[in-house]
Amino acid sequence: MTNDNATDLVGTSAIQVPVTEIAGNHSIFVATTRKASADAKVFGNSRSAKLNFARVNVTVPKYHKTGQIERKKPGKADDPLQFFTATEVVSYDAQPQFSSALSADIAARGGRAMIFIHGYNTSFDSAVYRATQIAHDSGYPGTPVLFSWASGGTTKDYVYDRESASVARDQLEATLRLLAQSGARRIDIVAHSMGTWVTMETLRQLALTGDRNLGGKLGDVVLASPDIDIDVFRSQMERYGKPDRPFFLLLSSDDRALRLSGILAGNKPRVGDFGDPAVLADLGVMVVDVSHEKSGDRLNHTKFADNPEIVKLLGQRLREDDGYASDREVTDRINMLNQGS
Repeated sequence: MTNDNATDLVGTSAIQVPVTEIAGNHSIFVATTRKASADAKVFGNSRSAKLNFARVNVTVPKYHKTGQIERKKPGKADDPLQFFTATEVVSYDAQPQFSSALSADIAARGGRAMIFIHGYNTSFDSAVYRATQIAHDSGYPGTPVLFSWASGGTTKDYVYDRESASVARDQLEATLRLLAQSGARRIDIVAHSMGTWVTMETLRQLALTGDRNLGGKLGDVVLASPDIDIDVFRSQMERYGKPDRPFFLLLSSDDRALRLSGILAGNKPRVGDFGDPAVLADLGVMVVDVSHEKSGDRLNHTKFADNPEIVKLLGQRLREDDGYASDREVTDRINMLNQGS
């Protein structure tokens, strides 16, 4: 059902280039419900019974274009001049070692952390590169953290992915609590597609424990192209309650991936392509319709990250500390983009 062979994240050979030819060097902290692969450097597609931890250093090429992930072809040498390149993978045998390294990085970056939760059909290496691209293109000043659940990494694994997402709920909660205990004064969440379902289920669980905002440390929650049944989302938000800071929800009526998901779910609308934003706004979310914006993805499913203007505005939102004023400004600017289109 799934392929346990991890993609070649760190190549066997690399081309050396001067530091001046690198646009960015990012340390991505990883908490994952994936099993380690045979080489113990990266993670495969099978589920782990426990949470695993790592750190991946990734460089961004000098001539990187905002919204893109420049990737090498399989079997080719790592070339940091042209491609996103993983230069180091550090595995942590236990949570205390990971927490210590994470705490040091968070302290050095002003107490901010952003956790990215990827969606369906995502391999581990693709999740790492997407987390890097978002951190780089958004100009996020804090520590980037990837929560990678055990997606099968192929289009035929939708049911497997859905169940893997269900299994990951408790571990995402544990990861958020770990971040709160690691010195972060503010934790921002960016979730995409099926990852938004894992996120909302976890936030619902936190609400049930009486700690829905992580002791006041929860910052922005960005839900991009949510692959969630509208009735399920309504029940999740009702249990969570109206957020202190409105959740930021990006939807698009031309999202072909969500259209297919809706068909698989019995022709039930998904939140990410829902046609009545007012209904969603009543639940305590700030809806941003990006239907008229271009995507680098033929399915129009990753506009939040691969549209250069949207990812820059997302970064503006995440860099702000004051909340509501920036919410309105970012929303208005995206609406202006739509009108221009």
